[in-house]
Amino acid sequence: MKITPISGFPEYLPAERIVEQHFLDVIRETFELHGFPSIETRAVEPVERLLGKGGDADKEIYGVSRLAGDDAGSRDAELGLHFDLTVPFARYVLENAGHLAFPFRRHQIQKVWRGERPQEGRYREFTQADIDVVDVGELAPHFEAEIPLVMAEVFSKLPIGQLVIQVNNRKIPEGFYLGIGVTDVIGTLRIVDKLDKIGPAKVADLLVEAGLTREQADQCLALAAIRTEDLSFVDRVRALGVSHPTLDEGLEALSRVIGTGMANAPGALVADLRIARGLDYYTGTVYETQLVGHESWGSFCSGGRYDSLASDGRTTYPGVGISIGVSRLLGLLLGQKLLTASRSTPACVLVAVTDEDSRATSTRVATELRARGIPCEVAPKPAKFGKQIRYAERRGMPYVWFPGAGEPADGATDQVKDIRSGEQVDADATTWQPPADDLHPQILRAES
Repeated sequence: MKITPISGFPEYLPAERIVEQHFLDVIRETFELHGFPSIETRAVEPVERLLGKGGDADKEIYGVSRLAGDDAGSRDAELGLHFDLTVPFARYVLENAGHLAFPFRRHQIQKVWRGERPQEGRYREFTQADIDVVDVGELAPHFEAEIPLVMAEVFSKLPIGQLVIQVNNRKIPEGFYLGIGVTDVIGTLRIVDKLDKIGPAKVADLLVEAGLTREQADQCLALAAIRTEDLSFVDRVRALGVSHPTLDEGLEALSRVIGTGMANAPGALVADLRIARGLDYYTGTVYETQLVGHESWGSFCSGGRYDSLASDGRTTYPGVGISIGVSRLLGLLLGQKLLTASRSTPACVLVAVTDEDSRATSTRVATELRARGIPCEVAPKPAKFGKQIRYAERRGMPYVWFPGAGEPADGATDQVKDIRSGEQVDADATTWQPPADDLHPQILRAES
């Protein structure tokens, strides 16, 4: 039977999977360094809850049902696969509020599913990595500055080049628009959000069509053009001559975030006043992240502040969070061949087998090496040593171990060969140690 691939559901080859695992390990370890414990939520939610996000969510949801079907009287509520980690997290907070210590922080690394058209960097099944902090009633503003610092640290540890976390505060455009007499804040934001796609001239025309004067449209574009790596964005906004209390609140909040970034992650955060995102529920600081030199890829890490993450009708749980599109980022990096692994196996050493009668000896050697944290594999067949070396070479293993090949007079009965250099030396499985860079696969960046 012919196997037909299903588009939008990526499956990595072993070397690519090693790159993915490295990314996930770095992300998880950094999240935990910042005190974010891990949770995992179920893959399905009631469709009604998923649709509660609004927008075009109904077009994205994969429904779940039993092929055998249920009797009408016992049928479960209609279920769907979650299309992000925010909706299930909100439900998790409500269900477990009595057992959580607030402010509650968590990290979550899971698969999500979206029924959108697959393309490079866009999938129907993919991995996201989220962090959020939520509290009861009110959330301290300093968390809005701390969240992007975690991501800046994550990306500083990954071999991806320079990144920029673009930060804005939704109160800045809201207060500015109100200050110039524009009342349809969301509608205006939706149009300004098209700047990267259609350019300022067409955005200005759309704003005028929406009822703004040409002068108001020009002022909206002037605000969106402000981008600074320091606090000078405040003076540039003030120079536009607009005042409003909401604008003041936004400028103060964004100043805290950028100031914290300047002190703790210089160059990683920039104030970019065109960033809108999440118009349905973000209420304060918003984030988008781009790779320098690959801005056309768009954002692969985004989030923001939401004052109504979850509510049970009596208590509201505001929060702030940010999410890495792990599969999106890796799909682009691997697809463009910008990253690769130094080998396609975790094994550092292949322990050769002279014949089947001596396999037990080779297994004992492998056991000794593994006990000291050296990943290894025993050769599958007692072929000629040249073939066993080629087996290791094809998989990228740098060393082949030959039991019984050493000089007993030297106290070492084995030898190990570096198949890259050809050097072969006596070795003892209880003491031999490879260089640190050889112990585990290395993630390599393509030469620019």
